[in-house]
Amino acid sequence: MNKTLAAAATAVTLGVWSGAVAQPAVERGKYLVESIVGCGNCHTPQGPNGPLQGKTLAGGLEFAHPGFFTAYSTNITPDPETGIGKWTDAQLKVAIREGRRPDGTVIRPPMPFELYRGLADADLDAIVAYLRTVPAVKNVAPKSLYQIPLPPGYGPPIDKGIEAPPRSDKLAYGAYLAGPLGHCIECHTPPAANGRAQYDTLLGAGGRQFHGPFGLSVAKNITSDPEQGLGKWTDAEIERAIRKGIGRDGQQLKPPMGYAYYDRISAADMAALIAYLRSLPPKKMP
Repeated sequence: MNKTLAAAATAVTLGVWSGAVAQPAVERGKYLVESIVGCGNCHTPQGPNGPLQGKTLAGGLEFAHPGFFTAYSTNITPDPETGIGKWTDAQLKVAIREGRRPDGTVIRPPMPFELYRGLADADLDAIVAYLRTVPAVKNVAPKSLYQIPLPPGYGPPIDKGIEAPPRSDKLAYGAYLAGPLGHCIECHTPPAANGRAQYDTLLGAGGRQFHGPFGLSVAKNITSDPEQGLGKWTDAEIERAIRKGIGRDGQQLKPPMGYAYYDRISAADMAALIAYLRSLPPKKMP
């Protein structure tokens, strides 16, 4: 009788435990996808009035980088024909972090794979778990065209576990938010002639150009430089710029910054992100 009760108690405990780990993973994934990672900022097609209704994460948004490429984002909904519905979790994780499709072909820019290779296992698992829950949308994206030589890959297969920095280390976690998760430094670091971001010499110096329905947008210098960068900005001004797209002078900033997504960043994550930006050495925009 005691053994029976013990077995029953164990089964209940395992059932509760398995549900407890599954749901928080989806919740974490939802938070990441809809805030700091901002997947929809690139993978949801846009119209004159913003994201197209019923097309969330269905791909087809154009990225024009004259002289480099005209790319279109892919459908990352669970649609089995035009999306990721037939991909396994393992295949989807390799696609996100290593830039390789199930058929072995390499996913091209502007996906920031140099940074996504640093995504922590737990966060990658959470993103995949959440993507499985979004509505499937049938949508075929146009074919991307490239005028620059492209790498055969982004590095060797990742066969070791990756952990995020502890949140108690505010600067390190802020760097993780601005790098692998939010890829802020990818957009705000000027490209070299080959299109690669100049992280070693001009990290955060701005100057990268973006062409879209909004016209021409030039990435802001986010280093601590007092003239071109954030050196004279208050924390509140930086937060307002990230969340609301309003500059220090009160002017509305242009896309493609995903302000609607970044407005959902938690207060603790925002504080860590700003602390990291404060730590960037001053650099001048080329």
